[in-house]
Amino acid sequence: MRKAPDFWWRKGWSWQAFLLILPSFLYGRISGGRMLQKPRGSANIPVICIGNFVLGGVGKTPFALRLAERLTAEGYNPGFLLRGYGGRAKGPLSVDLNVHDAEAVGDEALLLASKLPTVVSADRLDGAECAEGEGIDLLIMDDGFQNPALEKDLSIALVDASTGLGNGHCIPAGPLRAPMDVQMVKTDVLVRVGDGDADDEVVHMAARKALPMFHARLRAAVQDELRERPLCAFAGIGRPAKFFDTLRQEGLDVAKTLSFADHHEFTESEAETLLKAAEAEDLQLVTTAKDMARLQSARHEIFRWLVARTQVLSVAMEIDDEDRLVGIIRESIRSRVFKQGA
Repeated sequence: MRKAPDFWWRKGWSWQAFLLILPSFLYGRISGGRMLQKPRGSANIPVICIGNFVLGGVGKTPFALRLAERLTAEGYNPGFLLRGYGGRAKGPLSVDLNVHDAEAVGDEALLLASKLPTVVSADRLDGAECAEGEGIDLLIMDDGFQNPALEKDLSIALVDASTGLGNGHCIPAGPLRAPMDVQMVKTDVLVRVGDGDADDEVVHMAARKALPMFHARLRAAVQDELRERPLCAFAGIGRPAKFFDTLRQEGLDVAKTLSFADHHEFTESEAETLLKAAEAEDLQLVTTAKDMARLQSARHEIFRWLVARTQVLSVAMEIDDEDRLVGIIRESIRSRVFKQGA
């Protein structure tokens, strides 16, 4: 399921969620049981996992990028490992921007690979081995929190403070990837992203477990071109409405919005529609970095026109008390070394 239905984000039992109670129960039993399985193996380098409890965007990739930037400054040689959702490649492979496109490895992999060595692999153990061959000494997983195959040294879970756990039910009745009691068992650090109190339940659960908690927020860097004309905003991400709201919060004139499913592969017809809509109403096209990564790797000529006509709203993650988080990561690495030497 790539596009989250609206009833997922309404508290309680809607009639749609009620109709899905049985498959939701079964999904929760299976996904929860899988999370509790013993890892099949471990990497020879530390593994830091960045995950979230629900389907839908919360800012994992910007968070992973910021963390990698900071850890690089600390003297590490970090790299990324992910499944490559939306791409056909099973891996393991090291992403090459001159060779691979979004159809092969997915948009997130292209975005990460533009910054640091990135490995795509459906099998996380094989992916970790591949990463070691790339000179990476600290592996950041930009997904895989619910995947038990590879042992993690530290699991950092992000939650959107404005939406929390949605209706609190497992897929397909709600957005939870697994029951929360199981997910909290596997969480080492909680990061609240944005503002709001919809995540109170998660905060209370984390407090009972005495987990370290942090607060982070996405900051947008608005280019002058986005202020000069009304905007035609389009996005194929987990929650396009969040992107549109960010544009409005920055005081931008959003005249038209177009939503697509997460990791949507744009067609030539859709590209033409976007260009015509912008031309007819003299609108500036704007999209997300992930959507732009897919468009830039598309091969037809019309996508080059669309890329040239479209601006990206750049966002970066700011993490409060970042030094303390780095200290926790260092401690997890020291603990790993101690265990290996024992």
